Amino acid sequence: MYGPIHTLDVLNIRTVLAVTGVLVLLGFLTWGLVNKGESGLAKGEPVPASTLTTLPPGGETSLADYRGEWVLMNVWASWCIPCRKESPALDEFEAKYRNKVTVLGVDTRDLSEDAMNFIEEYGLEYAQARDASGNYADDLKTTGVPESFLVDPEGNLVAHYPGPFRDLESIEKFAAPALEAQGVSNK
Repeated sequence: MYGPIHTLDVLNIRTVLAVTGVLVLLGFLTWGLVNKGESGLAKGEPVPASTLTTLPPGGETSLADYRGEWVLMNVWASWCIPCRKESPALDEFEAKYRNKVTVLGVDTRDLSEDAMNFIEEYGLEYAQARDASGNYADDLKTTGVPESFLVDPEGNLVAHYPGPFRDLESIEKFAAPALEAQGVSNK
């Protein structure tokens, strides 16, 4: 017959349930990362050009506004520590290559006031747009912030950089197709 449930049996059941739960969670996380990574924009594919509000607020902009220009679009957020570290280098790149490559910052999933404080704190001079909901970042198939996209004059993806730039040289290397297309040697 059946005897009383022993404490050891209860602990074994709890352990099995806990381990199973952790494995299921890890499975879902892995599946999500794999699927997110595979679904990124492909080189040569048109980059979405949704209309976003500008920072400072008061206007609207879209990647389509920059047709005919090379664009380095950087998706960032004020709460992102790596974004803070790469901002001075992006600003330096923008100042050095202002007439060759347009830098467009896209603040995502952030409060407008926090974004403006970030822009002011780092003295960013390049154009900024706001993606408050994160829908545009989703359209770009980003996996986090910061992420950068090099867009050709026709609006197609040339290169994608998931993560922060270390310095000016790493940005120049990323943007080399745009610089070389215009006869600029950054060496």
